[in-house]
Amino acid sequence: MAVTDPPRRRARSVVLGACAVVLAGVAALLLVRATGLDAGTVFSAVVVGVPYAAVVTAVVAVVLAVAGARWPGGIALVLLVVQVVWLAPRFTSDGVEVPADAPRLRVATINAHLGGVDPRALVDFVRAERVDVLAVEELPPEAIPALDDAGLRELMPHRELRPRDDSSLYSRLPFTASGPLAAPTTWPQTTATVDVNGRAVRFVAVHTYYPTGDPGLWAADLTALRASAGEDSVLLGDFNATLDHALMRDLLSAGLVDAHAELGNGWAPTWPADSVLPPVVQLDHVLHGRGLAAVRTDERTLPGSDHRLVFAELALL
Repeated sequence: MAVTDPPRRRARSVVLGACAVVLAGVAALLLVRATGLDAGTVFSAVVVGVPYAAVVTAVVAVVLAVAGARWPGGIALVLLVVQVVWLAPRFTSDGVEVPADAPRLRVATINAHLGGVDPRALVDFVRAERVDVLAVEELPPEAIPALDDAGLRELMPHRELRPRDDSSLYSRLPFTASGPLAAPTTWPQTTATVDVNGRAVRFVAVHTYYPTGDPGLWAADLTALRASAGEDSVLLGDFNATLDHALMRDLLSAGLVDAHAELGNGWAPTWPADSVLPPVVQLDHVLHGRGLAAVRTDERTLPGSDHRLVFAELALL
């Protein structure tokens, strides 16, 4: 027994040391998330790892419990509780009651990956799900005819196409107004309004700059979008942000609701979707004002796009 004790002690020390390093990293990540240090800084790239950090913390907590390390185990438990408090609301339905006769809108968004998305696959989805409004990001002019040839013109004859501005809107319903959003964003965002039972629902096709390219531009884009929040507004597209980013939380605090989180569908990664591995982060969202409620959400991987398509059925309250 005496011969094996030193190796066991050394192994235990190595394990405890590794756990301490991991917990220090998790604590630093949570500090960034809690203080909003990711807003417009290089830390924006690491905050996307918060959901994964919760899993890692849980594993470390178990290892420390087995090793009988009480104080480190207690620290791990505290960190895990903080993360659970942050993440749990995304997996719990808000419980909004929707009248059976409430008007419905079916919306979807897809990043076309510079026109690489399979036009027939996209049109087949629009047809099968009877999509009312479709937002498309990264749609170059040369990709538009292929979508029309696949049947999108017949399904969605109303459109505000701004391929040079980077985002476009297609609709089955007529637009009462449309054009570029009056906001100082890096790429002009496209907006359109449809009439639903006498109510004007305003859509904004979103594509922000990416934080790894220039966190300052990305931050300015998300901040500028706050002015678009309204009771009957829908912002959908590639936000290049997750619900753990401080600026995304600020946008929601302006009066918007994330459709996935509202229904408790809090784990719906959308990027990257063009790899043999599954997507790891949700950058694509459907946000809506308090005058609407989400009834259903879905995601779909389409050939040729590096983002998953996001779908939401919304009811007018």
